[in-house]
Amino acid sequence: MSTPTAKTHRTQQERSERTRELLLDATVSCLVELGYAHTTVNEICQRAGLSRGAQQHHFTTKAELMTSALEHLFDRLGKQILAATEHLPPGPERLDQGIDLLWQAYSGTLSTAAVELWVAARTDAELRTSLLPVDRALGHATLEFYRQIVGTDVEEQQLETLLLLTVNLVRGLALDAMIGGDVARRTALLAEWKSIVLDQYRRTVGA
Repeated sequence: MSTPTAKTHRTQQERSERTRELLLDATVSCLVELGYAHTTVNEICQRAGLSRGAQQHHFTTKAELMTSALEHLFDRLGKQILAATEHLPPGPERLDQGIDLLWQAYSGTLSTAAVELWVAARTDAELRTSLLPVDRALGHATLEFYRQIVGTDVEEQQLETLLLLTVNLVRGLALDAMIGGDVARRTALLAEWKSIVLDQYRRTVGA
């Protein structure tokens, strides 16, 4: 008697998770294609193929839905990055390729969605309040990714400094890409930064 009940419960949970995923994916799609100003809950529900009731069951406010979508996107990209680190070579080349992975993650959909939300959050107190803890969590997750690349060869304070500099650089380069900046210039700047990081890494580990 208990088996059918458990099976039904799992099915309901799976449906709930699928509904949530559809809403989050649709939100990201709207942010990237339409921008925050033109992203409405009705449009999100329409793209997800769901009712407003289904949306309100999972997310009580638009701000919660927006920031959850950003978190969902980063979680997906983070898993891809961490999986990719398993195949990185050891030594300085690992750090070189790791920075490339970080750039790929920040320069695409994640960057566009995040910029849309942060610009809107400047004048939207509710969105800003909801976004701040998510942004901190993204920072911690990125630090863990960086730690997986570098390992224990670099002390924590230096690691955090390199991380923050790298993240702010790639965010700036991503914004430059969004407004149509020069590709060759971005490539050269990223290559120069990798050279600086690798030189610092070699000085630290004596490589």
